Amino acid sequence: MSDYFSPYDADQPLMLKCSCGKDHTVADHHQEVSADGAVAELRRRSLSSEFEAYSNAFIEATLVKAIFPQDAVRRRFLRAVGKGTAMAAISSLLPVASMQAMAQEAGKKPGSLEKTNLKIGFIPITCATPLIMAHPLGFYKQQGLNVEVTKTAGWALIRDKMINKEYDATHFLSPMPLAISMGLGSNATPMNVATIQNVNGQAITLAMKHKDNRDPKNWKGFKFAIPFEFSMHNFLLRYYLAEAGLNPDTDVQLRVVPPAEMVANLRAGNIDGFLGPDPFNQRAVYEEAGFIHLLTKDLWNGHPCCAFGTSAEFIQQNPNTFAALYRSVLTAAAMARDPKNREMIAKVIAPAQYLNQPEAVINQVLTGKFADGLGNIKNVPDRADFDPMPWQSMAVWMLTQMKRWGYVKGDINYKQIAEKVFLLTDAKKYMKELGQKTPDGAYPKFTIMGKEFDAAKADQYVKSFAISKSA
Repeated sequence: MSDYFSPYDADQPLMLKCSCGKDHTVADHHQEVSADGAVAELRRRSLSSEFEAYSNAFIEATLVKAIFPQDAVRRRFLRAVGKGTAMAAISSLLPVASMQAMAQEAGKKPGSLEKTNLKIGFIPITCATPLIMAHPLGFYKQQGLNVEVTKTAGWALIRDKMINKEYDATHFLSPMPLAISMGLGSNATPMNVATIQNVNGQAITLAMKHKDNRDPKNWKGFKFAIPFEFSMHNFLLRYYLAEAGLNPDTDVQLRVVPPAEMVANLRAGNIDGFLGPDPFNQRAVYEEAGFIHLLTKDLWNGHPCCAFGTSAEFIQQNPNTFAALYRSVLTAAAMARDPKNREMIAKVIAPAQYLNQPEAVINQVLTGKFADGLGNIKNVPDRADFDPMPWQSMAVWMLTQMKRWGYVKGDINYKQIAEKVFLLTDAKKYMKELGQKTPDGAYPKFTIMGKEFDAAKADQYVKSFAISKSA
């Protein structure tokens, strides 16, 4: 792509020796100090009673179930005496507090891990928040893992490093493990989604010159950037354009651009807009290069964006290590879901070794209190969220879009592929072990731009669109 340039060096500040002795700017020094304080506070919170309650609740539930194995009897007993009285009675016979303490201590021990030194890749975007923050907060170490989280330039490189086994696990775009497993764009290599890293967290950002051209029906000839072909960004942008009557393959140009280069290309006039991950939508506003046209949550509220996963081979060879990774990331996701932790998390992930972004930009994304670039201050608390459930109906929807736009030819066994790649059963298992709530089912229905999606009717759904590759 000859008309693109990389801003990695051009817009970086001159590095001068700080008085602390490190090679960084004074501003970076203050950011690091701020991040250190936030790490300490979040660690304190992670050890507080509200997080210990996860393991305590699990112990209590296990004891009650052991004493009353029949569900009906157990429910009648608890209704009759109440949970508090029941636990008091059980405690008189069994050392519940000691068992809870032992459980918490056991959770900190590495156990029989097959591999302890791991390398995890990530793209520096807010979608990777759980797997990033698990590092400075010590969640990996608590599980006996020595993890190196490695910043990576682009999604094709993430794919290649996973296929070549240079990374043990990684931050994925949620459709990527489906595509890699099916051999789309690469050699077929079975991959798995362990958790969804984030939901929502994307936006359509346009150049300031288009602030009076907000109707997508008028966007014929526009050039848009997306981070990767097998991405929710690509699928949602195509869906949005097609609903406006534009064919995304013929009426506009879609170009793959690494997220970190999107704002620079918008400013240079190489693209008219992008559907990209945060923080780059907010960074465009911060640099007055563009405005937020809409949040993707307005297209599909609760849609998946990125995922955490690894290869099927790694799981088979390292089941205990995989379980430890699972627990680490799920613990981080639970903390990230709580809105009261978001400002602290912004401080933790903003520094150079992680996102390398102004804290103010990250804060606006995570708290949902943000400037839209058109003079408005918005308050959208769920602009980004961190629900880890890898719903298999999400996988089926992604597969329908691959079919719709010609990435997949022929018939697809939607359910078989979804259940093989998206590890919903494992996610529920490890969430229960951590005392986290797990919703029922595997194939919930979703509403995308006012249209219901039912995974049981996937073929019918694909054929229902007026604009598609085959139309």
